[in-house]
Amino acid sequence: MNEPKRLFDCIEYQLQNSPLEDMLAGKENGVWRKYSTQEVANIVNDLSAGLLKSGISYNDKSPEGRDKIGIVSKNRPEWLMVDMAVQQIGAVLTPIYPTINVNELEFILQDAAVKIIFVNDEALYDKVQCIKNKLPHLKEIFSFDRIPGVKHWTELLNKDQDLLAQVRSIADTITTDDLATIIYTSGTTGKPKGVMLSHKNVVSNVLASKPYLPPGENMRALSFLPLNHIFEREGSYLYLYSGTSIYYAENLDTFGDSLKEIKPHMFTTVPRLLEKVYDKIMQKGYELKGIKRKLFFWAHDLATKFEINKNLGLAYRIQLSLANKIVFKKWREGLGNELKAIISGGAACQVRLIRIFTAAQIPVMEGYGLTETSPVISVNRWDVKGRMFGTVGPLIEGVQVKIADDGEILCKGPNVMMGYYKHPDLTAEVMEDGWFKTGDIGMMIDNKFLKITDRKKEMFKTSGGKYVAPLPIESMLKESMYIENAMVIGAEQKYTAALIIPSFSNLKEWCKTNNIDFSSDEEIIKDDRVINLYKDLVESFNKYFNNVEQIKKFELLPHYWSVETGEMTPKLSLKRKVIMEKYRDAVERIYA
Repeated sequence: MNEPKRLFDCIEYQLQNSPLEDMLAGKENGVWRKYSTQEVANIVNDLSAGLLKSGISYNDKSPEGRDKIGIVSKNRPEWLMVDMAVQQIGAVLTPIYPTINVNELEFILQDAAVKIIFVNDEALYDKVQCIKNKLPHLKEIFSFDRIPGVKHWTELLNKDQDLLAQVRSIADTITTDDLATIIYTSGTTGKPKGVMLSHKNVVSNVLASKPYLPPGENMRALSFLPLNHIFEREGSYLYLYSGTSIYYAENLDTFGDSLKEIKPHMFTTVPRLLEKVYDKIMQKGYELKGIKRKLFFWAHDLATKFEINKNLGLAYRIQLSLANKIVFKKWREGLGNELKAIISGGAACQVRLIRIFTAAQIPVMEGYGLTETSPVISVNRWDVKGRMFGTVGPLIEGVQVKIADDGEILCKGPNVMMGYYKHPDLTAEVMEDGWFKTGDIGMMIDNKFLKITDRKKEMFKTSGGKYVAPLPIESMLKESMYIENAMVIGAEQKYTAALIIPSFSNLKEWCKTNNIDFSSDEEIIKDDRVINLYKDLVESFNKYFNNVEQIKKFELLPHYWSVETGEMTPKLSLKRKVIMEKYRDAVERIYA
């Protein structure tokens, strides 16, 4: 078979080129359930036939004329099988974050006029069921888990030969330009927008990214980032096209166990989760005693000085080789010991982390893109010549970028979306002469590597008329082991300030070492010695910024920010307006 043209072509492509015994695998009752390529092919076809029998069809090729299928579930083999079954009969999958609030869920299901929805479990079934009477288009709810009184997804499977022939007939009419999915961006403000992506959008992205993966056969990938985000979904098709088995982690709590069980060769992640992996490693380092502790921090210090594509001298290379044998070997073992690369995206990753992991022979390939660009625009390559610390790598083949006069990154290529569903006005706002306006500020380094400097909408102006880009400041603050999260503020104010969430586990260790008693997180952040610790920390970072960017005041906050508590988007970006409103009292104290 030639290179695939539609996403669901990956099954036939894999069958002909590298059929697997474990194309997809997920835990069922504590045991790995593996699906071979042939089994997936059969299930996908039977599911397509069942969807046809249930009345799913498309009246015409317009986005509005296609039936929409919803899915709100954790990552599991059934997720991708539903995706491909829906695609090959011309319907459109509309994936939704499992953590979504009921109001946004209702909006998306109404806006897309979803007819059938697949849910992961009873909790998500209840979430949909409580708004079902407001959704006139929604006919059926199917569950992946078995729930008494609820239709199980396997009830749709149908082996009727006439229906299967009809599936094949419809699949033959699906073209590369046809709509493959509508993904509603959660965004940090406003109502979700439905991003329409065609088969060509995503497939072109997959084929262009494929050469940059680590080489190897019989490779395994661990999947845990939400599949409803285009980053993980495009990555999944990339794995399928390259003959890589996909294993789904049960949840983030079992992530460490999954690494040791599966021994993956790669996985995709967002920086926040990589930071947590690093924090756990450092915590273990601080628990060591004597010579082991000294060796750990000697190796860590060496890694912070690592450079790529640069001769660091014989003495450094010998020391780093020793550090890898004595210390970093244990880091790699903790990650399964067969990891070839971690692919990071979704937000800016701390350069310090990329440097340290790469020195420890755990390459981090940071990339960049948006839902609207399917998503990859650029990525640091597996080949070290195509990697540069502090950048998001060279552009992928077929994608063009130009920098606007105000520094905004504009993108053009086959990966740029069809538009926003039912919103040609919003589509027109982000398109300019065929170029998509990313909303990010950046520059090209050495005419090869793309560097992101900030998010256009997140830059603010002080009352003195000076612009401040918060992301680089926040990223540097989070380099401290004592800072879990931070948000830089100062729009229309006299000076720049910050809201800081301490890393309470590390802070408590510091308090014990310094004989500071505490009974709660609320109490600990009021202690003068703790406040002085953070003053010194902030001051140590201020020297890297010009006067207007320097943090003049800050407030320590007692609660972590999360998706569940509303301060972060599902891809773990800050919801700045929500945080400003929620912590209005703290902001007022800063500027009183």
